[in-house]
Amino acid sequence: MALKNLKQIEQGSFRVEPKHLPDEVAARLTQAIQTGEFAVGDRLPSERLLCEQFSVSRAVVREALSQLKSEGLVASKVGSGVFVTERNQRQAFRMQDVAIDEKDSLAMVMELLVTIEVASTRLAAVRRTPEDLKRIRRALIGMEYEIANDRLGDNEDFAFHQAIVEATHNPHFQALSEHLEHGARHVIRQARSNTKSHHADLVEAVQQEHKAIFDSISAGDADQAELAAETHLRNAAKRMNIYLKG
Repeated sequence: MALKNLKQIEQGSFRVEPKHLPDEVAARLTQAIQTGEFAVGDRLPSERLLCEQFSVSRAVVREALSQLKSEGLVASKVGSGVFVTERNQRQAFRMQDVAIDEKDSLAMVMELLVTIEVASTRLAAVRRTPEDLKRIRRALIGMEYEIANDRLGDNEDFAFHQAIVEATHNPHFQALSEHLEHGARHVIRQARSNTKSHHADLVEAVQQEHKAIFDSISAGDADQAELAAETHLRNAAKRMNIYLKG
């Protein structure tokens, strides 16, 4: 990474306002890549450094990086970091963003998310390491803390599901999941916001679904983990239908 990039970050020139943080962080990094401040092959700053310099949580940084990965701007190298990619290596697959009131489009996206996340959760139950379990549990506790303090907890929700996908230790699952998450992320955020604002009685039920997923992965029960994930995602789809009808 060029020294001037690190200097700009240290001086706070990439600092963002606390509104739509993942999108803002992603936009700033995208701009830096497109203007050549980060050249092809450059390694981006570590998650820790990005957290410090943007003054955001690790969940925010991870979601921002997932957006860049979904656009094919960067790619992860295990044990090395995140690097700017060659243009001809950028992903050909694209999924258009959907709106929460586009029922047919939303249903198809949720159908794909269910398929990918259920399979990922099953693999995570078999392959998870103690460190994977710590990350998943940390995100679960983070959601509980946000709920207890009457906050949305959507970043922690994202971190929870992302940690499960990472626990598959399959880079192809991770890449596809990041792309799908980015395409549907604003819809999931809006749905969670609607649950908190208009269906507060469902918030605890959603958290119990998350806990059931974690418990199954922790126990190494692949069948139960698959069932818990499918139950959660199909319930999420039903909750979205409530909003559409309302």
